[in-house]
Amino acid sequence: MGVGPDSAAVLLIAAGDNPDRLTDEASFAALCGVSPVEQSSGKTRRRRLNRGGHRQANAALYRIVQSRIRWDERTQAYLQRRTVEGMSRREIIRCLKRYVARELYRHIRPSATTAMRPAA
Repeated sequence: MGVGPDSAAVLLIAAGDNPDRLTDEASFAALCGVSPVEQSSGKTRRRRLNRGGHRQANAALYRIVQSRIRWDERTQAYLQRRTVEGMSRREIIRCLKRYVARELYRHIRPSATTAMRPAA
């Protein structure tokens, strides 16, 4: 839901340009700039997005999240639940970007069966 051809192309290009960096979904999230970074001070504990990484892939994830917030019922329910828990909209979007990166990594990574199959 929410992944159009432009966003998919940007994410595939980001993943294809860095195949040696993609060891797991956390590395894909860091590549896209959506891995959490501690931003705690005193008694306040929170996280922010990693500002490093592929900026166009991060923007693609943002567009996907925005379309899901608008049209996907599950995402809208998640947004309401986390708002009631006291999270800001910005923090919720950070979490949603990480969830989307995790979900898309499962589709992007090459499966073990095709990687082990000899070329014909």
